[in-house]
Amino acid sequence: MIQFNLLPDVKQAYIKSEHTKRLVIGISAIVSTVALVIFVILVGTVYVVQKKSISDLNSNIQTNSTSLKDTANLTKILTVQSQLNSLATLDSQSPAASRLFGFLSQLTPTQATISDLQISFAQGTVTINGNAPNLNVVNTFVDDLKYTSYTVSGQTGSKSAFSSVVLASFGYGSTGTATYSITLNFDATLFNNADAVTLSVGGNQPPTASQQPSIIFSKGD
Repeated sequence: MIQFNLLPDVKQAYIKSEHTKRLVIGISAIVSTVALVIFVILVGTVYVVQKKSISDLNSNIQTNSTSLKDTANLTKILTVQSQLNSLATLDSQSPAASRLFGFLSQLTPTQATISDLQISFAQGTVTINGNAPNLNVVNTFVDDLKYTSYTVSGQTGSKSAFSSVVLASFGYGSTGTATYSITLNFDATLFNNADAVTLSVGGNQPPTASQQPSIIFSKGD
């Protein structure tokens, strides 16, 4: 069987271009439809979903705000909460006063007693009043305070713990024992909560009285 192509080349080119045109129009229509659908979804999200979400949030805020305003003593509650939150900071900034008794146990000669002690953490001063069998023990106490040093855990070297150590007054009580009053300044690091401090009592001074790490508090004469 013999077939003859009776369509001229121009007709064939026209038919082919029409087919390509329909294909391009179809693809364009599909792309436009997809883009339109995406646009509608975005518009719906912005103007419907987000507005609904914002409206719900505003409603919740208003409800909670009204509830808070109706809470009795709200101002006092907030003040207490604020103070509780600051307790940790205040505690770290406050002096470690509990160390005082341990330091006194190390510093005070066994034969001496303390009847009164006044300390000012703000000014860094201490006044010690007490009794001893004789003035030699008192002098030993004063010398030990003058030459006591301290070290801080994690740091090298030592520093003088006390300065301006003065035997402000002394005498003999009705029982024949010596009375004394010692004033001194202390390094603030000794009572710093952030530092672990170790005392070295008396430094290189030769001991003039037997000392033990203990202290006896007694009522003054």
